[in-house]
Formats: sequence, structure tokens, C-alpha cells
Amino acid sequence: MAAFIAKQVVGDKLSSVKGAIGKDEEGGGDTEKENAEALEIEEARREMEEKRKEKHRKMEEEREVMRQGIRDKYGLKKKEEVQEEEADPMADGRVGRKKKTPAELAAEANKDDSDDEEFAKGFPPNLSELSSKVSEIPAKLAQGVGEVTEKCVLQ
Repeated sequence: MAAFIAKQVVGDKLSSVKGAIGKDEEGGGDTEKENAEALEIEEARREMEEKRKEKHRKMEEEREVMRQGIRDKYGLKKKEEVQEEEADPMADGRVGRKKKTPAELAAEANKDDSDDEEFAKGFPPNLSELSSKVSEIPAKLAQGVGEVTEKCVLQ
């Protein structure tokens, strides 16, 4: 009786395995069905991505309206920005910033130089005189301490 039960259990498993193998061999229509499902899934993903992009675009428009209201209220000027549409269209999936052209690098270097000049213009004209006096202070202080230590006698 135990052999009958064992044969029944093993026999069911073998027939299920044989059935699975047989279905794969004769199932030419399954691949067409799978391809159709894959296309539907891809289309659904594409639609979801478009909806997500549209949602983010609308949110950014709302934020820009809010930013403009703040600029108007406080009299701030809008920073000039490079339009994203003008940027490299092939860099959509790219991580990181876009590379600067030599012209952009030169303009940036000139801007840094002009910033230094403007910064120097803000100082008083006798700055070199003041800086020399400040550099003399430690020497005068050391000299004064030396004089005091000569006058004092430690017992």
C-alpha cells in the first residue's frame, strides 16, 4: 500500500513536469501573446512617464508664478538662466552638469577678474598705509614687553 501511495505522489509530479514541457513545445501563440503584453506594458510605462513629466511641468509653472510674485513684492530681479530647451538635447539621460565651452570658461575668468577689481575699489585709498601699521603692531608689542621685563626684577 505504501508503494501505491508513493507511486501516486511521484506520478502526479512527473505528469505535471511532462505537461509543462509539452506545452512549451506546441505553444507558438504564447510568444505572440507575450509580445503583445510587453508592448502594452511599455505603452503604459510611457504614458505614466508622460503624465509624471506633465505633472512636474505644471508644478514648476506654479512655483515660477509664486517666485515672480515674491520678486514683484520685494523688487528683486530675476537671474538670467540658460533655457533648458537650448541645452544639449542628447543630454536628457545624462547625469552631471554640461561641459562648458572655451568661450564660457573665458567669460567666467573675466568675470572673476572684474569681481576682484570691484572688491578692491571698496577699500579706502590708504589701505596700504593701514596694513603696514597693522603689520608693525606685533613688533612694537614685543619691544614694549621687552622693556617691561628689563625693568622688572624677579626675586
